[in-house]
Amino acid sequence: MPDVMGRNRNDKALTGKRAVLLLALCLTFSGCALWGQDSPGQGDAVSAAAGTGTESESADAEARDGAGAPGEHSEAAVPNPVSGVGESGESGTSTSHAEPGSDVREGTESGASSGRGMSDSSVNQGNESEPSDEQGTEAGLPAGQEGVSASASEPDNGKDDGYDFTVCFAGDINLDENWGTTHFLDAQENGIYDCISGELTEIMQSADIMCLNNEFTYSMGGSPLPGKAYTFRAMPERVEVLRQLGVDAVTLANNHVYDYGKEALLDTFAVLEEAEVPYFGAGRTLEDAMKPLYLEADGKRIALVGASRAEKNKMTPQATETEPGILRCYDTELYLQAIQEGKENADFCIAFVHWGTEYSYDLEQVQLETGKAYLDAGADAVIGAHSHCLQGMEYYDGKPIIYSLGNYWFNEKTLDTMLLQLHFTGTEEDGQLEVQVIPAVQAGYRTTYTAEAKEQRRIYDFLESISVNVEISDEGIVKETE
Repeated sequence: MPDVMGRNRNDKALTGKRAVLLLALCLTFSGCALWGQDSPGQGDAVSAAAGTGTESESADAEARDGAGAPGEHSEAAVPNPVSGVGESGESGTSTSHAEPGSDVREGTESGASSGRGMSDSSVNQGNESEPSDEQGTEAGLPAGQEGVSASASEPDNGKDDGYDFTVCFAGDINLDENWGTTHFLDAQENGIYDCISGELTEIMQSADIMCLNNEFTYSMGGSPLPGKAYTFRAMPERVEVLRQLGVDAVTLANNHVYDYGKEALLDTFAVLEEAEVPYFGAGRTLEDAMKPLYLEADGKRIALVGASRAEKNKMTPQATETEPGILRCYDTELYLQAIQEGKENADFCIAFVHWGTEYSYDLEQVQLETGKAYLDAGADAVIGAHSHCLQGMEYYDGKPIIYSLGNYWFNEKTLDTMLLQLHFTGTEEDGQLEVQVIPAVQAGYRTTYTAEAKEQRRIYDFLESISVNVEISDEGIVKETE
């Protein structure tokens, strides 16, 4: 299995080393403070204690021993192999979500603070005297270090530690009550975990941001659109599946979110909001539908912007000033504006677009043209869906276009599929974006991770054959060809 989960979480070994250095500094400065407190009548006692060197040497030796065994002082920060959450309950990256209609949507948090070093509030300012045991406890110092002065903490020198986070994408899923996937789900002892293999769900849950295409509506109301061949509606409680999969955001810019009309679309917004699952690409007004979804990971702001041009017979309405709907991109003007807004207000912007011909590996000319336009407008990557099968990839101006993720868990057909990882790393001065394919196969209402190297290579080779200018390594890393 490719090494993807280890890179999705911040390495906390440095935190343990810093803690040891802080302890040594604190003990050293504590000794200096003790000498500085020498007053008439106390000199002999202090000199006697200092002359033996016992306390000072013991403390230094303890600090040296600790520094020589870095793992011994960082047990609480050891990452959990599945979720990336340390034993202390902290994850390496915080993710904040945004409510629809607001500039920064605050919803479900998928992680806690990074826990690197002490917070500013825990560091005493000024040259205070060495605190007593009681003072140390009140200052919130770790157990066993109550006598150590917090003022000896490592100063914040403003150094940029860089960023390291992963955004993971999956294609179409379907929880319609009358569809085969949902019937199969209900018959399984372990629910969705018997439908999508453990290797895949672990990767989804451990991603800093996990996003997929929500190809149906959540409602008990509405009526199927007249003349539409396939209409998809799930009971509101099905939204729990998103939580089980570790989903942090969904795009609603597709051709099935309006299958049961306005009432069901409004219900969908309410269900997702109640479940604290942020969405983008649709809204109660056009302004809402155009508004980027802003998420945060490892101190960086990521904008997600969605739109659809998937219907030959346009039955899913675009939102207006007064009516709900999706954002369309048959005419790209509004979508380009939304991408530009996202890029202006975020560190990174990702365009998620619903397009292409169903069950065709061939790219439409409009995909080739507008995908590049979205990158020119400010997107750092373009992710596509709708075709129900994988489509190829292309690099343009050093940035990736993933034309279609295909079905992820949508029907019984046997189809190659994947999770798509965008791994962002770097500093303020220099950054990199690595693209990785996690190969899988959808078959018989199950989606299973492809573990065999030969089968992985088959999928990689197939993707290369339908792509424009990429090569894929045996680890699934996508690179631009010369």
